[in-house]
Amino acid sequence: MARTAGSSGEKTLAAIREAGLDLIHAHGYEAMSLRQLATRIGLQPGSLYNHIETKQDLLYDLIHNHMVTLLASLEEALAGIEDPLETLKAFIAFHLTYHVERKREVFIGSSELRSLEPKGRRKIVALRRTYEDRLCAILTQGARRGLFKIDDVRVSAYAILAMLTGICTWYDGKGRIGRRKLIDIHTRLVLQGVMK
Repeated sequence: MARTAGSSGEKTLAAIREAGLDLIHAHGYEAMSLRQLATRIGLQPGSLYNHIETKQDLLYDLIHNHMVTLLASLEEALAGIEDPLETLKAFIAFHLTYHVERKREVFIGSSELRSLEPKGRRKIVALRRTYEDRLCAILTQGARRGLFKIDDVRVSAYAILAMLTGICTWYDGKGRIGRRKLIDIHTRLVLQGVMK
């Protein structure tokens, strides 16, 4: 059976990314070897270089894809919402849902940022800042409309993000509280911190 042009390469690259996420999440970037990665997907180690240039390029690709997806998904989740209070509620629900569903990507994006070379790190930090700026804009808009009392927008945004992102470390989908209830609890906690 003839191979469809490009399909094997795309499937192999997807498999490399998926295995890379698993291995880096489980062992850390420094401990993961390209030999492990190749073995995981059934390739000879040298064949990896037909799909990725270096281990560093793979890490950057994984974190960059995560950030681009995060930003695009956020804008989709907030599209059409004008009221700052409703926008903040939607942000909270989105952030929690995304982070619970993509724990590996979030973990790697946070813990392995240090492993990126300076040029790649600067690009990822700029994307992270775009995400943080979106929350800052929501808080600023709410404060201007007299809905929120914010002493420092950036500090408030970082505190909210730290609390919401923390769910990645302890949430278990099989636990006693469902996702919807957890979103409600977090929403109430955030709103108690910012509402006038």
